[in-house]
Amino acid sequence: MAFLFGHFDVGDYDQWKQGFDSDPAGRKQAGKGHMVYRSVENPSDVFVAVEFGSADDARSFRERLLASPALDNVNVKTPPTVVEQADAATY
Repeated sequence: MAFLFGHFDVGDYDQWKQGFDSDPAGRKQAGKGHMVYRSVENPSDVFVAVEFGSADDARSFRERLLASPALDNVNVKTPPTVVEQADAATY
């Protein structure tokens, strides 16, 4: 399992979310699911994680995402980065 993680300043969240949901890069066909987090202090500060079955799948989608217009209207704080879980705990 791997994730594509990014951190963005999206401006108007509702407008950004409509574009995200329209899935211009084909996230739903390539991935297994996603999580979107918003900063409590700055709601236009958004963190996105998309889950994939493998790092290769995540890398392939990353290339499609970067070639698409999906990131044209956001300020990219952390570019889409392929990551694997290194540790987890439940409390």
